[in-house]
Amino acid sequence: MPSVALDGEPVPRTGDLPAHSLAELGDRPLGFYVHVPFCVTRCGYCDFNTYTADELVSRDGTATASRETYAGQAVAEIETADRVLAGDRPRVSTVFVGGGTPTLLSAEDLGRIVSAIGDRFGFAPDAEITTEANPETVTPDYLRRLRRAGFTRVSFGMQSARPHVLRVLERGHTPGRPEQCVTWAREAGFDHVNLDLIYGTPGESDEDWAASLEAAIGAGPDHVSAYSLIVEEGTRLAARVRRGELTEPDDDAMADRYLMADEALASAGYTPYEVSNWARTEEGRSAHNLLYWTGGHWWGVGPGAHSHVGGTRWWNVKHPAAYAARLAAGETPAQAREILTDAERRFERILLELRVESGCPLELLDAHGLAAAERLVADGLLDPRAHAEGRAVLTRRGRLLADAVVRDLT
Repeated sequence: MPSVALDGEPVPRTGDLPAHSLAELGDRPLGFYVHVPFCVTRCGYCDFNTYTADELVSRDGTATASRETYAGQAVAEIETADRVLAGDRPRVSTVFVGGGTPTLLSAEDLGRIVSAIGDRFGFAPDAEITTEANPETVTPDYLRRLRRAGFTRVSFGMQSARPHVLRVLERGHTPGRPEQCVTWAREAGFDHVNLDLIYGTPGESDEDWAASLEAAIGAGPDHVSAYSLIVEEGTRLAARVRRGELTEPDDDAMADRYLMADEALASAGYTPYEVSNWARTEEGRSAHNLLYWTGGHWWGVGPGAHSHVGGTRWWNVKHPAAYAARLAAGETPAQAREILTDAERRFERILLELRVESGCPLELLDAHGLAAAERLVADGLLDPRAHAEGRAVLTRRGRLLADAVVRDLT
């Protein structure tokens, strides 16, 4: 969840939503995203809304926010969600706890947040409940307690298997630890485990990336995510690139690394069901991310968290202290919102649905987009058989150029 502040219109102090957005609530799945904004240290490439302990201390030395009180604040926002989303609503299909480093909280505190969602909204019978985890913050006992707390899926940040690559990223775990965590998670009863990888780090070679892929696949997760490194403004990594200490990631090298990942993962039995995500089985796919990509509703809990219900999108105040103060005053923590137009919602459907394996319906496209789709089929970027059946579906080459394809279609 990026830390960039957005403009928008004011949100009512109660957090109430427009009637037309609430009217859509029963039409699509409902999920919760819970943002845990705490980290021991901030990785050099990260621009997410996260805070170290030192950053949460006022000038007089008192804490402005803390891990110990956070679960109670998250529960208070869930109670707000229960009031705002009153009426005809589905049970919750997915919960995703991200950060930051969620596993800096106790497994019991994370479980308390999940229980609050279940108590207020109820869970669908096959609800997926995921947490991200830093490999250095978990133990076999912690993972067993997470499983007992109701979590069904865990996602470990591996990023790379090479020590020098991890040093550039300023990642705090040791090589081999994420793979060990997969084994521990399996022993704790988790059927679904993800490893996150990053490619294109300055100084990473093709051999380094191949080794990371081999290590990730060898660990036996049922899901792997692989993302290209983005040098975000304001990060320490961006400053090092600007000073010439590190080289900017190369687009051609990025494309080669993506193809390496796709080939290695496909050979190991993983299917690319979304541009950056591969799963061994349909059950192993991230239901929460699919909810985002296919237009579901979600409520984002926590500082800076974003939400979307029925065409209304809003985001919370960023700082944990401001977030806590709003909730203590009985007010919504939402900072601003936007109500999307029909044209904006159509654009977002194309942008997001095109990323998934099934693609987007051609009926979403205007005349310009339909003509572009025909050209993209001829260029080998869209699948001809899917096009004949009325859908725009990216080929492997199209996945490399997904952003350009979206621009052409819209």
